[in-house]
Amino acid sequence: MSSANFIDQIKIECRSGKGGAGSRHMRREKYIPRGGPDGGDGGRGGHIILRADPQLWTLLHLRYTKHVIAKDGESGGASQSSGKMGEDRIIEVPLGTVAKDPETGEVFCEITEPGQEVILLQGGRGGLGNQNFHSSTFQTPRFAQPGEPGLEQWFVLELKVLADVGLVGFPNAGKSTLLSVVSAARPKIADYPFTTLVPNLGIVAYRDNKSFVMADIPGIIEGAHEGKGIGLRFLRHIERNSALLFMVAADSPDIAAEYKVLLNELAQYSPELLDKERLLAVTKSDLLDEELIAALRKELPKNVEHVFISSVANQGLDSLKDMIWSKIHSTVEPEPPPSRF
Repeated sequence: MSSANFIDQIKIECRSGKGGAGSRHMRREKYIPRGGPDGGDGGRGGHIILRADPQLWTLLHLRYTKHVIAKDGESGGASQSSGKMGEDRIIEVPLGTVAKDPETGEVFCEITEPGQEVILLQGGRGGLGNQNFHSSTFQTPRFAQPGEPGLEQWFVLELKVLADVGLVGFPNAGKSTLLSVVSAARPKIADYPFTTLVPNLGIVAYRDNKSFVMADIPGIIEGAHEGKGIGLRFLRHIERNSALLFMVAADSPDIAAEYKVLLNELAQYSPELLDKERLLAVTKSDLLDEELIAALRKELPKNVEHVFISSVANQGLDSLKDMIWSKIHSTVEPEPPPSRF
């Protein structure tokens, strides 16, 4: 999908429906001239609801939607008839969508499960009809409650791509090439920086008909957490990945230093990202011989697993898949209960 069609943030005004008024009707029939109160309750106003749609992966369909307004509830009627509830307005969003307050940044909800529904704004409650106020000492209440007003608020909807592993690296590190080789995704590939302008997702086939989702995140540069380049716009997509695959080209002047810069950018953006499982892939390794690979191994960071790969020459990709699968399915074995004896 082109960058023009990838929308990951929108701002919309939502307004829930107001509740219908309760009825003040008094029962009057031919042989029952003083039948007492029989006014029905008003219907509640419509809700504003966010619903997860697994078929969506962008907010493009909401690009020109600025106002979402639910219907008002109808007033109650005679013969204890309740008013009709206002129609809810449902906003379909992709998995990974976050609703925030545009002023404070407060997160209202996160949509992470298929079919999940969250009420953003509740409709106003309908007013009680006069039948609710009848008692033995108060036989003819000639009043009823008005309906509650609806709620109105602006929201920012942000999309954070959901994936098992996210590719992190400087521009031209070979992220898009890797994704195109191990999955059916077809991201744009060229020999100039910032070829990738939108996140791309691909399903990677693994052993025994298993698979996992890989996300190609647009290139990060030093200072991305301060808004340089396009990193700040897409750093949030890394938050939802189970593991992170750092990619550094074999022809980099200093692989360890480049990895450190990438790690620092993530830490500056959100320290919680450092808690994710990490792997380091040295790309374009078809340019290296065994002697150079052995020399480079000594210079690589010691606290992260690494693998040498070449997407073009199809080298090391099986080992890479094994390592990724192990990371995203790693579990801590529970400690056995203490013995009673």
